[in-house]
Amino acid sequence: MGKLSRRKFIRNTLVGAAGLSVLPYLKACRFGANDTIRLGIIGLGQQTRYLIYGFHAIPGIKIVAGCDIYDIKKERFRMQVGAYQEENEQKVEADTYHHYQELLEREDIDAVVICTPDHWHAFQAIDASRAGKDIYLEKPLAFTIEEGKRIVESVRENNVVLGVGSQQRSDPYFRHAVDMVRNGRIGELSRISAHVGPPPEPYNLPEETLPAGLDWNQWLGPNPFVHYNGDLNPPISLDPLQHEQLWARWRFFRETGGGFLCDWGAHNFDIGQWALGKDNSGPVEIIPANYNDHEHITFVYDNGVKMINEPFDEHNNFGVKFWGSDGWIQVIRGNYQASDNSLLPPAPEDEEGDIPYEGGPEHLMNFIECVRERKDPVASVETGHRSGSLGILGNIATDLNRPLRWNPESEQFVNDTEASAKLSRDYREGYIL
Repeated sequence: MGKLSRRKFIRNTLVGAAGLSVLPYLKACRFGANDTIRLGIIGLGQQTRYLIYGFHAIPGIKIVAGCDIYDIKKERFRMQVGAYQEENEQKVEADTYHHYQELLEREDIDAVVICTPDHWHAFQAIDASRAGKDIYLEKPLAFTIEEGKRIVESVRENNVVLGVGSQQRSDPYFRHAVDMVRNGRIGELSRISAHVGPPPEPYNLPEETLPAGLDWNQWLGPNPFVHYNGDLNPPISLDPLQHEQLWARWRFFRETGGGFLCDWGAHNFDIGQWALGKDNSGPVEIIPANYNDHEHITFVYDNGVKMINEPFDEHNNFGVKFWGSDGWIQVIRGNYQASDNSLLPPAPEDEEGDIPYEGGPEHLMNFIECVRERKDPVASVETGHRSGSLGILGNIATDLNRPLRWNPESEQFVNDTEASAKLSRDYREGYIL
């Protein structure tokens, strides 16, 4: 199950957990069933390589432009997309830009894919929505809770479709687990073990020489200055061809990211909230790790259920385990276990030619379907904002080293000005959201 087939997704896309919520239509349809949807991509790193494969697997899609602040990545994009278009006897269109605003100005681009570091998400998503572009935005949705709220507002004000890259929502194993939990098949839910890893660390990488063709000032954008290290933007080579050897580590430092808590929390906390029916809500209390008798970061909900960032197997896998009064279900990517065989999903099909998980087209197909039909994807902007908020809240509780009371309706801390000050952040001079 590390790979998921297009055929299986098409057959199951409207079945199971996704059918638990009604997806509203946004505005009049502007695409016919046979219209080509033209995509531009902002941020051309490792994740984008996988997404290009995934979008190319979907009929009626053409990637026509890319944007990055590293020249060699722009050249790699031209090579990858151009080769695909030549092979498929298409007109070669693989224009590249240094500034994303230039890409957004193109009227022939229908939707954009944003794969930049988190600190750029709010600026680029809001600008894209104002430009009338539909958006596929990599998770986590935003760097702060205030930024997430602003993205939601802009998407709704401008009536565009936004789908978040929380692809586990389109994984049949996770969908089946959510369906079982929400239909009471494990009895009364008492605890969710959602293992995602630790909060961010202080930036401690040594300064290295900036490579030619990388605009570090533009990479930082609204972020306060940090010196360059190759682990933040891993080097690549085109001759000989050598792609990134690691996932960019900016996500693991508090100056540049939210740590594993936000990075993987946007996946596994997301599944937990979906099963709880809290897509548009959140916890009422956040307890940091190693506080009194709480070994791990704990989120407490108004119904008494706790979601805990804790390991649940001997391998410390990232995933989700649901504990109920009548049984349990445990899901990680590629593996599903349960206390009873009646809780297991149908046996997966084994098909050749599938695309690896990070670039699997199932989640992308849901986004494209919703672009055509003008409705919300399975991971909507509100869902992405609420799921991403948990990692941010956990980081704030960790920084302050004390429990925090949270009002999920107002999205404010309860009588806590010190914590409330961390709902937003300061930007470098010249940047205003």
